[in-house]
Amino acid sequence: MPETPSSADPLVIRSLEFIGPMAEAGGWRPDSLLPEIAFVGRSNVGKSSLLNKLVRRKAFARVSNTPGRTREINFFKVNGTFVLADLPGYGYARISKERKAAWRPLIEGFLRDSPMLRGVVQLLDVRHDPTDDDRHMLDFLADVGVPTLVVFTKVDKLRPAERAERLPALLASLELEEEQALVFSARTGEGRDELAEAVVSLVTGPSWREPEGSAETEA
Repeated sequence: MPETPSSADPLVIRSLEFIGPMAEAGGWRPDSLLPEIAFVGRSNVGKSSLLNKLVRRKAFARVSNTPGRTREINFFKVNGTFVLADLPGYGYARISKERKAAWRPLIEGFLRDSPMLRGVVQLLDVRHDPTDDDRHMLDFLADVGVPTLVVFTKVDKLRPAERAERLPALLASLELEEEQALVFSARTGEGRDELAEAVVSLVTGPSWREPEGSAETEA
């Protein structure tokens, strides 16, 4: 059942439609007609729980006890106005090398080539230092140039004193400004409205991609 939104909810979910999965690079994907927001993170970072809380549905994104189970990019149309792309979790040690090799072109190809991509939400577990996979993804997103919001998940699992030290340390380690990151708790709902507001801002903002020919100079 949907959760009851507050009167000030920046993202009221009126309709939510699963469009389909993209299973391999160059394979089927929905037509790029609406703005897209992608969610990406390491396996077991809490992405499914975050998505469920964001759209106020208890079983929108499957919450699995087996990290790495999602193998595809799943597309959902939200309110008929934008598309949410749920990317496979990366970095789970027990995933076969073959599957990891197949996921990389799938994920990176989508992020690099999707013409309607408006932004990426990169999830990091606040309790742990960023892994090499996390840093590779952030470097890749910076190289592509796509607007990226970092969300530190599971913040409710930190004691207040830990939180006061942990967040500034993570921001410094990743060379991020405070406005580039949010904290989130799927259990308490902290950060939900801030994330929703950021998603709406990305969806309604201009495309970050340069129009073809914009870099050309007139003779």
